[in-house]
Amino acid sequence: MKDQVQQLHERGIKSACIVSGLTATEQEIIFNQCIHGKIKILYVSPERLKQRVFIEHFRQMKISFIAVDEAHCISQWGYDFRPPYLEIARIRIYHNNVPVIALTATATPRVVTDIQHQLLFRPGHKLYQSSFSRPNLAYMVFREGDKEGRLLRIAHHAGGSGIVYVRNRRRTGQVAQFLANNGITATYYHAGLSAKERDIAQLRWIKGETTVMVATNAFGMGIDKPDVRFVVHLDIPSSIEAYFQEAGRAGRDGQKAYAVMLYDENDIESLHTTHELNYPTPKFIASVYKAICNYYQLPIGSGEDCQFAFDIEQLCSTYNFNPVAFYNAARFLEREGLIAIPDREETESRVHIPVSRDDIYRFQMSQDKRYSDLLSLMLRMYGGFFSDFVPISERAMARRLDLTEKKVTDMLHHMDALKIIYYKSKTTKPQIIFTAPRVNVESLTLTESDYNTLKQHATERLEAMLHYVDSTQCRSSYLLQYFGEQSMQPCGICDHCIQSHHSTSQPAARNDIRTAILQHLQQQPLRVDELLEKITGVEESTLVDTLRTLVDERAVSINQSLQFFV
Repeated sequence: MKDQVQQLHERGIKSACIVSGLTATEQEIIFNQCIHGKIKILYVSPERLKQRVFIEHFRQMKISFIAVDEAHCISQWGYDFRPPYLEIARIRIYHNNVPVIALTATATPRVVTDIQHQLLFRPGHKLYQSSFSRPNLAYMVFREGDKEGRLLRIAHHAGGSGIVYVRNRRRTGQVAQFLANNGITATYYHAGLSAKERDIAQLRWIKGETTVMVATNAFGMGIDKPDVRFVVHLDIPSSIEAYFQEAGRAGRDGQKAYAVMLYDENDIESLHTTHELNYPTPKFIASVYKAICNYYQLPIGSGEDCQFAFDIEQLCSTYNFNPVAFYNAARFLEREGLIAIPDREETESRVHIPVSRDDIYRFQMSQDKRYSDLLSLMLRMYGGFFSDFVPISERAMARRLDLTEKKVTDMLHHMDALKIIYYKSKTTKPQIIFTAPRVNVESLTLTESDYNTLKQHATERLEAMLHYVDSTQCRSSYLLQYFGEQSMQPCGICDHCIQSHHSTSQPAARNDIRTAILQHLQQQPLRVDELLEKITGVEESTLVDTLRTLVDERAVSINQSLQFFV
């Protein structure tokens, strides 16, 4: 939401978003600006819609239309179902005649139907649906023991800009460093980085200062870089919807691009393990919710908008929880709209000035000169204090004033106590915010039947993803059929189509490749990339397929260094 608001501001469109971590005062300022027509577009999460404060202000706003982004989340059959999305239809009663538009890029026919039902679309509504076909995008899946080596070859062959998706945060840095060590400029991105670090990495990649972005699935929403030539998945995604969305960030300029997935047997086992960890039992989720509320001493019916330092290690130690299981349960509670665990950029220091300029002047005249200097510097360095909360840097101001950062912070706290400013200091520890009053665990909306349905649908999506990996069907045709679109002919550019073309139309050429492989391996053991350098004019998929056949026939073996030998 923040990225989209920033883009709208750059286009001169007044917009704002309500995110976890904003104080009640910050929210009130934004709501009032909406009521008085000073904001054109307001972004909110579905979890916000059932809060009393939001509804009170929403009823007073002049609404032109309601847009539901990522609308597949409203359906239990969608790949990222979130129960709070069901609240969206309920707010329509406050603006009954306002049109509603729902948007999604990854919905199966069943999900499309359910979206219309859940949002209470009226008879005669319109459905706009474009093709899922991407004729310029070559989908490829390879079982690979040397993923990094294959990644290097893909990057060199495809050229241009690329994205590499991995599941583990730590691995983003490792893969980026590997690419850099091999002459390919790369950076990395994941949700654990600070806002500044993510912004710098993203900007460098968009500007072309780095060739490859290595990232978790936290990267990509709202990114529309047209010249991405390849997207590589080094881990199998959890669903075809997620894969299709991420792979589709390649080739948006209409030119040839590649979407490549590399996997091994360990990935399949890891995917099953992660799937189970992502679904702690409802009983365990309820016990985590109760423990969190008790830890922060919140009575039933209280706690809405309360914010605390979130010490996961201390909580798990106090109540004897497994940290991984606890974290996944907390994420379920967040999806249910009961708590929020904001990213770091939502806890940076912010200042708002609620008094007039005359009041500021009188305060400056009555205080130590350092307060006057600090206020004057703040007003010069930043803008908008009188209408909104503005992010600030205590360190930057301290340097300019030749003061310590602690002294600046103390002065800001003092002015906050005097109600001259509202100052919300940055936090370095993770935060937890209760976005709804505490409820009885028996009142949790995630019932056993709902939970089982959610998990079953997630299992079905996982199985469809694994079937896609093993399928011998044209990749593009498989994806189109999954999303309910019929494909009349194979794409001709995926790994299966290329393999089929070589096996049916060029048997003699395949025999020549077989002979060439054996001749080179009789001289010395070689890896796949080394064979590709020696046997020119052959597709990598054809070479790998021929090697597999030779291994199956026991004509060729492979050693621990991933070298083939006879």
